[in-house]
Amino acid sequence: MRATLLYGADDVRVEDVADPGIRNPSDAVVRIVLSCICGSDLWPYKSLPPTDHPRQMGHEFLGVVEDTGAGVRGIRPGDVVVAPFVYADNTCEYCREGLQTSCVHGGRWGLDGVDGGQGQAVRVPHADGTLVRLPVGEDSELLPDLLTLSDILCTGYHAARTAGVRRGDSVTVVGDGAVGLAAVISAKLLGAEQIILMGRHRVRTDLGRAFGATDVVADRGEEGIARVRELTGGQGTRRVLECVGLTDALVQSFGAVRAGGTISRVGAPQSADVPFGFADFLRNITLTGGVAPARAYIEELMPYILDGSITPGRVFDRTMGLEDIADGYRAMNDRQALKVLIRP
Repeated sequence: MRATLLYGADDVRVEDVADPGIRNPSDAVVRIVLSCICGSDLWPYKSLPPTDHPRQMGHEFLGVVEDTGAGVRGIRPGDVVVAPFVYADNTCEYCREGLQTSCVHGGRWGLDGVDGGQGQAVRVPHADGTLVRLPVGEDSELLPDLLTLSDILCTGYHAARTAGVRRGDSVTVVGDGAVGLAAVISAKLLGAEQIILMGRHRVRTDLGRAFGATDVVADRGEEGIARVRELTGGQGTRRVLECVGLTDALVQSFGAVRAGGTISRVGAPQSADVPFGFADFLRNITLTGGVAPARAYIEELMPYILDGSITPGRVFDRTMGLEDIADGYRAMNDRQALKVLIRP
């Protein structure tokens, strides 16, 4: 089959790799119908040293089950399924607590002999625990929306949930990327009354307004913080959802949150620095977040997509074939595209 391989910074190739097959009784093979490029894929794309041992890329996909191992009971060939961005057995102690990202038998796509999601097919370990059946056909117009359940929508929702967003709250979302826009959707779903989106890309922030943002702040740093405080009577918002991962975004989050408020950090951290000083300690700020256990949220969020309440697939602003995926990486890295949809 054809799959996306990363050989180093700026070096993405589509090459032939071994076709996936059943290795263990709990495996399934899924033919990929849709996948996409994630903002987190851009970090290794910009920084990976050259290597002769490339890794398969991609962790967001949905498709059709082609084959299952003898031990698989919950899905069958022909089912249309979505996979969260890590696989998990969904039965271990952590999974039962809703923390499938810490599954003792789980792992990440594209590593340790497991296929990546930016290819033509995938061997799925622990298929019963990982895959979620979709009540649509493979030609459904809802597939782009449902694909967001694999990562970005669940990550934005994790930010809102861990921050404790509830009806009537004021919320600041830091970052106008796909996860930030999903965080706007999620804050709206949970009943936030004021949602301030901090971003400076007009096309993206306009989409954020369509998703439910009540205000947009394009300024950064101290000017951006001052504008948030101006919009909130000088106090800042009760919840801040940090969806970037850079230290500057976290500094901005501490400036935007009110005393006694909560910051949820779901942007993949690109630095170990956490600017949580004595002044923030005195304000009783809570810092939470972490990697989203998407599998815990998929079935909760899916009905909102199926009934048309939310349309998160609007974040896909470019569609490409698999063979052109290197152009998709360049477009996202150069901010010419928000999120690229891939049709193998």
